[in-house]
Amino acid sequence: MRMSVEQPLWRALTAYRVLTLGYALSLYAYAYDDLLHPLGAGAYMAVLTVWTLSTLGRVMSAERCTKRFLAIDLTVAITGVLLTAVVDTQQRIDAGSFTLPSIWTAGSVLAFAVKGGWRWAAVASTLVAAADLIERGTPSRDTLHNVVLIWVASIAIGYVVEVARASERTLARALQIEAATRERERLARDIHDGVLQVLAMVQRRGNQAGGEAAELGRMAGEQEAALRTLITGGPLPEARGADDTLAAGPHDLTTLLAPYASASVTLSAPGTPVLLAPDAAAELTAAVGAALDNVRRHAGAGAHAWILVEDEPDAVLVSVRDDGPGIAEGRLAAAEDEGRLGVAQSIRGRLRDLGGTAVVDSVPGQGTEVELRLPRRAADAPAAPEPVPAVPAVPADAGTAVPAAGEAARAVPVLSEADGSRTA
Repeated sequence: MRMSVEQPLWRALTAYRVLTLGYALSLYAYAYDDLLHPLGAGAYMAVLTVWTLSTLGRVMSAERCTKRFLAIDLTVAITGVLLTAVVDTQQRIDAGSFTLPSIWTAGSVLAFAVKGGWRWAAVASTLVAAADLIERGTPSRDTLHNVVLIWVASIAIGYVVEVARASERTLARALQIEAATRERERLARDIHDGVLQVLAMVQRRGNQAGGEAAELGRMAGEQEAALRTLITGGPLPEARGADDTLAAGPHDLTTLLAPYASASVTLSAPGTPVLLAPDAAAELTAAVGAALDNVRRHAGAGAHAWILVEDEPDAVLVSVRDDGPGIAEGRLAAAEDEGRLGVAQSIRGRLRDLGGTAVVDSVPGQGTEVELRLPRRAADAPAAPEPVPAVPAVPADAGTAVPAAGEAARAVPVLSEADGSRTA
């Protein structure tokens, strides 16, 4: 069955069609002697009876009630309404006598409502209303009353069906999330008692041993942080193609930032996806990566960084904060004047091209905070591709670290050891 919430409606519709068929046959038998052409009316009633009984299975579920069936069913109903003007006398019609299908016609309209919602019901009820007005010739108070009644009732039922479907989808999704959460919690308990404890021990022992073991401990710590993020509901990195480019469509910023989380980097983000246009998501992620590279290079091996993602109604905010020594006042401006444009291009330049802003706030001895703000109108609109600005060459003997080949695409900013300023 398509939707369990609909099954009572389909069963009720099936019963309605059978009961109203019996009512229409009773009215025909009662008025047989008064009809102008009773045999013609009888032929139609025979067709209506055969059609109703032979199609009971069609109105028992949404899958069987096809568009073709609905169209034929409504045609049968409208034909009976229009045929009334031929087989009945004008006097009886003017007096407000029944049409041949009588209230059976409402069943056809209700089938449209249950199958397709209030829009389908509005179309079907409008066609039936037009047939009623044509059959009567001149609209009477009773005719208008019946037309409005069936129109409002069918649309209301169609709307209720749509709301019920949406509610059931929401409930199914909630149950799915609840089941997944329970399974995640069960796995988290098992992993915490085993794998995470081992990784934590390897990290401690490696740091104590020093040398190559320290590097092994660092890697174990990063894997422990990544695993903790996974089992506590954190996002997984999105798969990329062979050319390492993002796929089309909105991207979750939190998912793109997840690989940066490690033992020395804490990522805090909303529980719901922070969707951005692909170009905006890629550039904002690169800017965060540039800020983290500065932390790793300038704040020391023992420094810790925090990434905070905030999804506000009018903007997306990303803050990168560290507990390093900070930047001396005026050092960034002086570095930019001297041609060292790491912060200016890798961070501020990216945000400026997207229509956002980047603010660097640092107090010597109290760490550094980089706040990236991207307005929603810029984050949601796909940006036109722009050429990457050329990076000024710095002599190797000036103490400038050169990015590795795998990091070149992110324009990693580095620190000149000669004067402690941030460069690209």
